[in-house]
Amino acid sequence: MLKVHHLNQSRSQRILWALEELGLPYQLIHYQREKTMLAPESLKKVHPLGKSPVLEDDGLILAESGAILEYLQETYDTNSLLKPEDREMRQQYRFWLHYAEGSLMPLLLMKLVFASLGKPPVPFGVRTIGKMLGQGIQKAWLNKQIETHARYIESQLAVKPWFAGEQLSMADIQMSFPIFALLSRGGIADLPHTQSWKKRVEMRPAWQRAIEQGGPLDLPGT
Repeated sequence: MLKVHHLNQSRSQRILWALEELGLPYQLIHYQREKTMLAPESLKKVHPLGKSPVLEDDGLILAESGAILEYLQETYDTNSLLKPEDREMRQQYRFWLHYAEGSLMPLLLMKLVFASLGKPPVPFGVRTIGKMLGQGIQKAWLNKQIETHARYIESQLAVKPWFAGEQLSMADIQMSFPIFALLSRGGIADLPHTQSWKKRVEMRPAWQRAIEQGGPLDLPGT
């Protein structure tokens, strides 16, 4: 049986969603974040990087969300339910699979870090300076970058309901974590098509079952 090493409030929610969409049985092994929000050291016993998600399949150990999703699609999605057949949409599919962590997520992680510089666990004596630094970088550069990406995503979802066409695909599953983070902490208003996409995701029975298994995905805001 497939085993998922799942960290609360993490990218591994995507793997649970994919497994539920494919109707695959799996064993869920839970881990809780430390007070620092880092993963526990016990995850390093599963994979040297100590990160989640990690998928075990008959002795094979896989890390990185995109790689896991591609493996699941190639191995278990025999009817290509989660990968488009159309050539153009396959290019879109491939783009979003890589874009999620390669382009969008680093900006959102920076947003979280810079917004936290005036708060614990930053030492009390430097929080004021840290807050000013964080706000300055966000205003001068980061917020503009995030808005560019948000508007691009919005324009794409304005012409199709899912990232790779008319049907849900692994591209949507990969994009789910950064989109939820974008809407939580991006600070960008007027994204109706992106909000509609999020609602369509949350209405899917497989998403709801994944949330029941892995816990709510309540990402911290700014």
